[in-house]
Amino acid sequence: MTIRLSKLLAARGIASRREAEALIQKGKVRVNGETVTQVIPVEPESDVITIDGRPLPDAPPPTYYLYYKPRGIVVTRNDPEGRRSLFDEVELPQRVESVGRLDMDTEGALLLTNDGEMAYALTHPKHQIPKRYRVKCYRTPDARDLKAIRDGVFLDDGRTSPAKARIVEATDKENAWVEVTVTEGRNRLIRRIFQQLGHPVSKLRRESFATLSIRGMDRGQIRTLTGIEIARLRDLAAGKKPSSAGKKKGKGFAKAKPKRQRPGRKKPRTP
Repeated sequence: MTIRLSKLLAARGIASRREAEALIQKGKVRVNGETVTQVIPVEPESDVITIDGRPLPDAPPPTYYLYYKPRGIVVTRNDPEGRRSLFDEVELPQRVESVGRLDMDTEGALLLTNDGEMAYALTHPKHQIPKRYRVKCYRTPDARDLKAIRDGVFLDDGRTSPAKARIVEATDKENAWVEVTVTEGRNRLIRRIFQQLGHPVSKLRRESFATLSIRGMDRGQIRTLTGIEIARLRDLAAGKKPSSAGKKKGKGFAKAKPKRQRPGRKKPRTP
């Protein structure tokens, strides 16, 4: 069975797919003794693959974590500005990658895993993975603003997909907390939507990603996912709706069989 070289390197915990492609282009990877500079199909069972002269490691067991990202850190391994990175803050026994990103000023739920297949599926637009946010914005959006979010807002890179939106709280300082659930992964999407509607965002927190919630967690905390949570993610990655993800199909109840009348016995009359 063949697999793309960059995909294999990501699955073995060497790097993300994008980083793996960069390693290949730099001539760091050899296949059967020959240096390759572009992504090619390989046979993991028979091809001999090395990275900087080191053999390709065995596939690590899949691991899944939920991280409550605080504000002030970036989600990247190599930040040109030298800012605090998620990967400087979190120490784990295995290399993991973030599933999607949150900008430096946004806090909240972030899935970390070494399961490249799942990560790819959960970020693919066709699966419409839900992401729920709590937004603090200037002035309370009116009914027309909420309808625009639900129907789609025109941005410079196209109209947004329909989303859910509701007012959670209106403060006494002309601010409001709004809950928004989107299924897109565009860069700074929530901030751009509210800016376009005239409600600049001052605080933004992702409450949940793909049904994984940070409820009960503290900023900077990380935890392993439960078996039920992993099952839900796998169902979502396979295209199931969030409402049915992680639920097993019930066998239902057997219909009661009608009682058989004994021979020669009359049925009782209905009064």
